[in-house]
Amino acid sequence: MANTCVIGLQWGDEGKGKIIDILAKDYDIIARYQGGGNAGHTLIIGDEKFIFHLIPSGILHQDKKCVIGNGIVFDPKLFIEEIEGLAERNINVTGNLFVSDRAHVVFPYHKKLDLLQEKQKGNSMIGTTGRGIGPCYTDKISRDGIRVAELLDKERFKDKLKRTVEEKNRTFVKLYDDEPVSWEDIYEEYCGYADKIAPFVCDTVDLMARAIGDNKSILFEGAQGALLDVDFGTYPFTTSSNTTSGGVSSGIGVSPKQINNIIGITKAYTTRVGSGPFPTEVEGEDGEHIRKKGGEFGSTTGRPRRCGWFDAVAIQHSVRISGVDSLIVTKLDVLDDQDTIKICTGYKYNEKLYKTFPADIDVLNNCEPVYEEVPGWNEDTSGMRSAESLPEKAKDYIKRIENIVGVKVKMVSVGPERSQIISI
Repeated sequence: MANTCVIGLQWGDEGKGKIIDILAKDYDIIARYQGGGNAGHTLIIGDEKFIFHLIPSGILHQDKKCVIGNGIVFDPKLFIEEIEGLAERNINVTGNLFVSDRAHVVFPYHKKLDLLQEKQKGNSMIGTTGRGIGPCYTDKISRDGIRVAELLDKERFKDKLKRTVEEKNRTFVKLYDDEPVSWEDIYEEYCGYADKIAPFVCDTVDLMARAIGDNKSILFEGAQGALLDVDFGTYPFTTSSNTTSGGVSSGIGVSPKQINNIIGITKAYTTRVGSGPFPTEVEGEDGEHIRKKGGEFGSTTGRPRRCGWFDAVAIQHSVRISGVDSLIVTKLDVLDDQDTIKICTGYKYNEKLYKTFPADIDVLNNCEPVYEEVPGWNEDTSGMRSAESLPEKAKDYIKRIENIVGVKVKMVSVGPERSQIISI
C-alpha cells in the first residue's frame, strides 16, 4: 500500500475527516502534520457524531496507530479533553496514539494575545478561532516557543515559562493596556497536563522512520485547506501553517520521497469561514439555502460558513501546488435541487481576465467571477450508492469538473454517513 496524503483544496471544511475515516482501514498509521485546535474534523457514524480537533480521525479504528506530528501546535488541555471524551464512549487510545516531543505547546497567553490582536485589527480582522494558533506559531518561528519535550522537564519548563510570561506581560500591559497573566498559575496547570500526556509522548521522527523501514502504510492527514496555506493561500487571511502536501515533510519528519499518492478533497460547491476574499460567494437567500441544506456551520466555532459556487480557478491552484493525483468531491447531494449550477472558470478585474489564482488580495476581493452554467439534475442522490445510479446531469457536472481542473474524480460523497460514498 502506497503512502497517501489527504488534503483539502478549498478553505477547509471539505469533509476530510469522513474521507480519512473511510480510507484509514487500509493503512497502518494515520499521521496529522500541521495546524492545531483551530481545525475540526467531523465524523458521523450511525447515530454518533465525533468532532476531532487534534487527534487524527483514524483513531476510531482501534487497530491503527495515530500520530500527532511536530508540525502541530499542541494544546494539552484540548488533547486531554478529546481523550476523555473518547473514553466516555469506550474508545481506548492507550498504545495507539503518539504525540511528538518536538511539537510546540499552546499556552493561555497565546490565546489571550490572539484575541487582543484580532480586536485591535477592527474591520481588518482575520477571523481567527481565538485558539492561540497564530501566536504559538509566531513564537515557534521567532525561536521563543516551548516544546512538549521541555514541558515534560519541569525545572527547565519553569525557568523558560517564567521568562516567557514576563515578556508577554510587558506586551499585555504596555501595548494593550490589559491585565498580566500569572506564570505560577500556568506552571501549576500545565505540570498537571504534562503528567497526563507523558505516556503518549515520544520521538515520532524515529517512530515514522521505523514504520517506513518496516514497510508500514501511512495516511497523512491534512487539516484546513490549501487556500489557507500561509505561503500559497489568500494571505494574510490564512492560517499560520503549510496546509498543502508540502507541509508533510516538515510537519512529520519524513522525506517527500515517502509520499506516493496525494488526494485532494473539494466540496461540489465552495465555503469559507471567517474573513478574507471569496470570489464565488453567493449572498442572500440562495447562499442561505446552500448553508442550511449543507449544514454549513463550523465544527470548531459553530460560525455560519459563507457559501458559493464551485471555484475551478482556486481548485486548479491548489492542485498545482500540492501535486494532486485524484479528487474526491463531497456534498454533491447539497446541489440536488438546483435548476442551474455555476462553475467559476476565471476572474475579471480592471478589464483583465485571470485564469490563474492571483496573489494580489485586492484582485481577489474585487474581481468579478466568470461563470460557466450547467444544468442541475433535480433528483435526490443521497440514497445512491453506485456511479451508474447517479443522474446523467450529475455525472456531466463531475466530468466537467474533471475536464476543467485536469484531475480525475475517484469518489463522490452524497451524505455524511460512511456508507454515502460512491466510487467513480
